Amino acid sequence: MNEIIFLVEESSEGGYEAKALGYSIFTEGESIEDLKKNIREAIKCHFESGAPKIVRLHFVKEEVFTA
Repeated sequence: MNEIIFLVEESSEGGYEAKALGYSIFTEGESIEDLKKNIREAIKCHFESGAPKIVRLHFVKEEVFTA
């Protein structure tokens, strides 16, 4: 495997949450740098061998307004 994709959203409690597409990996962080560190640790824990070399972060921002 060469890459893994995470969907990143702002947390309602502050900071960020990340979910891997296609894998049971979820983590969070107070800042983007903290989140990246936690993603690296979560990947190491999830994959014993053959961990992806590339991590893509897709930032999702939901906005609600009235018409």
